[in-house]
Amino acid sequence: MNDLITVGISDVKITKNPGALVTYALGSCIGICLYDSALKIGGLAHIMLPYRPENNSGEQISRYADSCLPVMVREMEAMGCQRVRMQAKIAGGAKMFEVADDSAFGNIGARNVAAVKETLGNLRIRIYAEDTGLNYGRTVYFYTETGTMLVKSFAKGEKSF
Repeated sequence: MNDLITVGISDVKITKNPGALVTYALGSCIGICLYDSALKIGGLAHIMLPYRPENNSGEQISRYADSCLPVMVREMEAMGCQRVRMQAKIAGGAKMFEVADDSAFGNIGARNVAAVKETLGNLRIRIYAEDTGLNYGRTVYFYTETGTMLVKSFAKGEKSF
């Protein structure tokens, strides 16, 4: 049986087969699974916000899609992964709060999804599966043996990608 490695908020972990990663309580946040099927190495990131502010000194880079994903890819490449083999699967980005004027606060989930897609596109990594949006939280499990992303939620049950 795989040991379960927990990925916290604004965190990223990478592991080899046999490995299993989990991140809990994805609301507007996004869980990003990256996988190299030839080496069976996978990573899971839990980002909170789309873009790192310009005045950010480099702390908490895993909090932002645009700074977390390039670092995650470089770490996987340092383990022998090749970007051309990397596959992405994403989940989260819910609209957890109804805001009267549909402000940026209310739309953070959609902005996170857009930033993750843009950053992965810039890195030339294709998204193979997605469970994003709507208005409910998710927990993501990611298994390096198969590259499977399992998404669990109280509202929708389990989905496997």
